[in-house]
Amino acid sequence: MKYTLFTLLSFFAITSMAQITTPQPSPLSTLEQKVGLTDCKIVYSRPSAKGRVIFGDLVPFDVMWRTGANMSTKISFSSDVKIAGKDLPKGEYALYTIPGKTEWTIIFHKNLTYGGTGGDKYTTDEDALRVNIKSIKYPTAIETFTLGFSDITATSANVELLWENTQVNIPVTVDYDADVMKQIESAMKISGNTYYSAARYYLDNDKDLNQALVWMDKALEDGEKYWMLRQKSLMLAKLGRYKEAIAVAEKSKTLATEAKNNDYVKMNTESIAEWKKKK
Repeated sequence: MKYTLFTLLSFFAITSMAQITTPQPSPLSTLEQKVGLTDCKIVYSRPSAKGRVIFGDLVPFDVMWRTGANMSTKISFSSDVKIAGKDLPKGEYALYTIPGKTEWTIIFHKNLTYGGTGGDKYTTDEDALRVNIKSIKYPTAIETFTLGFSDITATSANVELLWENTQVNIPVTVDYDADVMKQIESAMKISGNTYYSAARYYLDNDKDLNQALVWMDKALEDGEKYWMLRQKSLMLAKLGRYKEAIAVAEKSKTLATEAKNNDYVKMNTESIAEWKKKK
């Protein structure tokens, strides 16, 4: 009996030691990117070429592809977006593609349960959006399939697909202005910093500068700061009120000098010289 128990324990010990972890041939990758105020996320598996011909062979033309390996690729947006100019509601989607020689069909599919493209279960009724995008010949060979975000601005980005010598850029645009305006309306009476942020937003986005000046003056009631005065001078100058802009810039320069902030001293000095030529 002792011998049998020893044999069993030895067997279990050997079995547990034999569990070996090796690298995955198509490792999982997760990307997160904020575009404007929208959180974008991609989860996908990354196969490598390994000397194979990819598009038109391993990945056939004109056949739906899971856009990666293993489980279908997932992409999500925290707010409504436009894809190549077409509306896509916020949410998570399976990202399928139909590669072509010169043009790809990009599919955002609502069913996330398929291991790949779904086979006979797939139905176009569950497509949220389809767009066609021209492919680009990439100048160097890309060994590992790559999805990423490129050309990011406050209102747009590209979801970039790269593999072998093929590049496909899927344009994504967001509208953050409506969200910011709602925040401004709801937070207007909280603090001087809120007024300052709202005024800066109006200045930076070419909105009503007279309203921005009202908010900036509200912010300055909590105490004059050289960086706030600097922005007020820019608003006045943009309205063509150069004499007032110079006076405010002089005050900003004085406070910046006292604070030993040479950057603001320099900016104000240059602006004052420029505005004196225009007043």
